[in-house]
Amino acid sequence: MIRRFGFEDEMHQSLACVPMAVRRKLDRAGVKISLKQWQALARHERAAVCHLPAGDAEERGALREFIEGACAARAAGAIKALPAEEINAADPPAAPPARLVENARAAGVAFGAAEWARLDADERYALIKLGGGAERSHNFHAALKELIG
Repeated sequence: MIRRFGFEDEMHQSLACVPMAVRRKLDRAGVKISLKQWQALARHERAAVCHLPAGDAEERGALREFIEGACAARAAGAIKALPAEEINAADPPAAPPARLVENARAAGVAFGAAEWARLDADERYALIKLGGGAERSHNFHAALKELIG
């Protein structure tokens, strides 16, 4: 079962964009797929990517092969491999990144080690992706509200 965040509710209905849990799964598998490639896949292929397991190296390899084959069948272009640092970033750090804490404060949410400790890896990944960089995603505030309160 795929992890579903409330702030992505519409996304899960349409699968027009890559859901956050799928992004993490793809990062862990070392796969970079563009939005154009994702949208070129048939809906059942996108749903399969959402539900295919990626817990171990063998499953991640099978996921990569499925995506490569589906993109090739749809003439969507070759997928790109992620560098090791991006693959490793799919497993969030034990402490919240400073930029994420700053961005949360700027959004009016007090956020620190105690809040971070209550989050699971998917939640941590989502917050880092949405608000851990120089620019914050339009979903960052909704994610903070859902995950931190």
